[in-house]
Amino acid sequence: MLALAGRGLPGAERVRLVVYDFDGVMTDNRVITDQAGNESVRANRSDGLGVNLIRDLGIEQVILSTEVNPVVKARADKIGLEAVHGIRDKGSALLNLAEKHHISLSEVLFIGNDVNDADAMGYAGFKVAPADAHPAILALADYVTTAPGGHGVVRELADVLTAARGRAT
Repeated sequence: MLALAGRGLPGAERVRLVVYDFDGVMTDNRVITDQAGNESVRANRSDGLGVNLIRDLGIEQVILSTEVNPVVKARADKIGLEAVHGIRDKGSALLNLAEKHHISLSEVLFIGNDVNDADAMGYAGFKVAPADAHPAILALADYVTTAPGGHGVVRELADVLTAARGRAT
């Protein structure tokens, strides 16, 4: 916790909604395609624990993805999150989510990894990127995780948010 307190996210105690991109945040941004065309991704189980820790802080969470593959919804269902996927405009979708949840944009944390996340990040009060995000997204981020996408990004974020609230994980 000491290391996180030193490099945490100033003001993070105000976060009321976390919005995650899926590919490149909850996954390592790679896809496995079998001979029948079925796609699979890899997710880190510690991120499921991170989702629960963030939930225990009373923070709402949503996955927002352009991906149309049902794997997004399947993973969201597994970890108990709402998923909005198959959308083209993440910026507009983020505005709609904040309104739907009655949360000010200044209380929204968005975490994304690539240029299609830039509009949503621009609207969010808090901007987070995985260590291996695109350079343009890293430049926008208020906080860059030490973990690359798919390797515990959400778990690390849970520690950051917990530390911001003066709690221990």
